[in-house]
Amino acid sequence: MTLPGPQRIVCLTEETTEWLYLLGQEQRIVGISGYTVRPRRARAEKPKVSAFLNAKIDKILALQPDCVFGFSDLQADIAAALIRAGVPVTVFNQRSVEQIFDMLFQVAAMVGCADQGLARIAAMRERLAAIRAEADALTAAGKRRPRVFFEEWDEPHISGIRWVSELLGMAGGDDVFPELAVQPLGKDRIIADGAQIVARAPDIVIGSWCGKKFRPENVAARPGWAAVPAVRDSQLFEIKSADILQPGPAALTDGVAQLHHIVQAWRLAHG
Repeated sequence: MTLPGPQRIVCLTEETTEWLYLLGQEQRIVGISGYTVRPRRARAEKPKVSAFLNAKIDKILALQPDCVFGFSDLQADIAAALIRAGVPVTVFNQRSVEQIFDMLFQVAAMVGCADQGLARIAAMRERLAAIRAEADALTAAGKRRPRVFFEEWDEPHISGIRWVSELLGMAGGDDVFPELAVQPLGKDRIIADGAQIVARAPDIVIGSWCGKKFRPENVAARPGWAAVPAVRDSQLFEIKSADILQPGPAALTDGVAQLHHIVQAWRLAHG
C-alpha cells in the first residue's frame, strides 16, 4: 500500500534525507544534496542535485519532484526558482532542539508516518533526558561543569549555533558564548578577536569545521592560547560536522553522544 503524501522528494540538505531513511521512506527520495554522508548508502543510491547555496535547477526539474525539502533562508533563492517553476517547496528553518523535533514530526506526518515519527522522537527525547540526568547527577556530586568553546569555523572564529549550545548544556557543559548561540546566522556568531575566547578561559575546545579537518595543533599554536585551560590540559576535540551541525537526527543522537562523552570524561577527571 502506498502511503499518502509526496512520492518524489528532493532533499536539499542531509537531515531530511537521513530522517526519511530512518522512517523507511527512502524510496520517495529522487534527489539529494552532494554534501550528504548520512546514511552512507544514500550517496550511491540517489542522484546528487545540489550543494548548499546552489542547486542544479534543470536537473531537479527533470526528476519531476512533487516536493522539495530545503533548509533556512540561505536556500531562499533555490526555493524561489523552484516555486516559479511550479514545484511545491517546504523550507524549514530549525535552529533549536525543539525546532528540530518539530521539523522531524512535520516531515513524518507529510509522508504518512506520524505515529512512527512520534515513536522515534520519543526515543530520542528519552535519550536526551538520560544524558541530562547523568549530567545533573555529577553536578549533585559536586562535579564542576566545564566551560566549553564550540568552534564552527576557525578563520574567522565562529561559535556554535543554538542547537549545539543547547545539547552541550544537556551534556553538562556551559557554552562560553551563550549570547552568540541565539544568533541564527554564522556571520552574527563571528568572534573577530581571538583574545575574547582566551579571556573566557574554556576548559574544553570542540572544533567542527564544516568541510575541513579540525587541527588541534593549530589551535594550541594560536598566539596567546598557551595558558587557555583547554590547551594546557590537551582538551581539544573534534566532532564531525555531519554528526553535529546537521539540524536533524544526527545531532540528536550521535552528536550529543559525543558531546556527552567529552564533557563527562572531563568532569570525572577535573571536576
